[in-house]
Amino acid sequence: MPDRPPGPIWVGETAHRRGPGGPPGAGLHVPPRFTTARLLVTDAGLPVGQVDVPLTGGRASAGEIGRATAAVVAATPPEPPPTSDEPMTVVVATRGRPESVRRCLAAILAGDHAAVTVLVVDNDPPDGSTRDVVAAFGDERVRYVHELRRGVSVGRNRGLAEARTEVVAFTDDDTEPDRRWASRIAGAFAADPGLTGLSGPVLAARLDTPQERAADVALAWNKGFAPRRFRLDDPPSDSPVFPFSPGLFGIGANLAVRARRVRELGGFDEALGPGRPTRGGEDIELLVRIVLDGGTLGYLPAAYVWHHHRPSDGELRDQLGGYALGLGAFLGKVALDGRARRLALRRFPAGIARLREIVRRESAGAGDAPEPEPAAGAVVPGPAPAGGDAGAADATPGAGPSAVAVAEVAEVAEVPADPEERRHETVALPDGAAARKLRGLAGGPVLYLRTRRQVLAEGGSCPPLTAPDRN
Repeated sequence: MPDRPPGPIWVGETAHRRGPGGPPGAGLHVPPRFTTARLLVTDAGLPVGQVDVPLTGGRASAGEIGRATAAVVAATPPEPPPTSDEPMTVVVATRGRPESVRRCLAAILAGDHAAVTVLVVDNDPPDGSTRDVVAAFGDERVRYVHELRRGVSVGRNRGLAEARTEVVAFTDDDTEPDRRWASRIAGAFAADPGLTGLSGPVLAARLDTPQERAADVALAWNKGFAPRRFRLDDPPSDSPVFPFSPGLFGIGANLAVRARRVRELGGFDEALGPGRPTRGGEDIELLVRIVLDGGTLGYLPAAYVWHHHRPSDGELRDQLGGYALGLGAFLGKVALDGRARRLALRRFPAGIARLREIVRRESAGAGDAPEPEPAAGAVVPGPAPAGGDAGAADATPGAGPSAVAVAEVAEVAEVPADPEERRHETVALPDGAAARKLRGLAGGPVLYLRTRRQVLAEGGSCPPLTAPDRN
């Protein structure tokens, strides 16, 4: 097969068709500038995997799509997850991005859960444009909340305080939740009274630009398509440094909690996250705190959202730098907490071994090379997506750190093990991205201390990572 030049990836969904003699699927026809289609494969309405299908002139046949999807489906359909129409609240913290808010709200309100209340928390808004967007919907399910202080954690805590439902979900203004997202989240909490927190896949909505494709690999926000549960007394076999495994649990763009319990834990740490100098780490810290407190976290692949990655070098550079600072700040908080620090030190040998493996993989993939042709129907090792240009198809568009913690943090943005795959996927990362990541990790702990002092002086919330009486 001849080499294919790098190009935009069309993103969408395709339903697997079961049984002989059923109606044939349709082919895919999208604008010819797309060289690959990345398809989220659903089986009986549930996501089961993701495949890349090469395109010729923007086309793929029904047979090509069918052969690709067959690689990720099981012999029998997956069991449907529980759903519920119990009332729940969705919090969207935002600042200065009214058009993103409009797109996000449209997706949430188009969902199949009628008893959803959406709180749009506008943090220190520069103008009234977000308020105007909320008003334009004219929907009593959506409420605008003006928050004077800046910061995503502040906004989420304000939403948590305002919510009157047992379950509160959080998403970002640059996402589009699947239409069954809220009912499946509500169902998971209704079926499991011991569940404290729940996350799900965050899938790339567009992969048009090299920067979007690089972000999709570097951020690695999709944690697979198998349901999981995490508890401190039942550590997973695939994470020797658990619970200091931020890449394992999910992120705040797709997170739901049992409100009462998380309020008791103090909510989000307002010294962490976008809008503060630390610029990230708030979701990781809360999830680890839940586990350290003895709570149960779940991962539900059926509750997924589409995320619009940063489309330019400058935006991607800023985002990756911010995440590195946030991760470093989180590690600083781990080091400051006596119980957490002791747990981390016991995992030090495993952390060192993991770091060596990550360094070996990244070193093996150093250098640039022409982008190789993926195998037809190659299974994508991670996320899935939506969005893109319309086309006639069966596939449809969707809308002072310890070595322990550093190893797990590095794994969040770990590149593929195969050198050729690494060259293929990471060629668009901005120059100096690795150096900025290391500087952010190194500077984060001191930055957290400074920001925490500032937040506490303002009367904000910085709850301890573990309960004081356990230290």
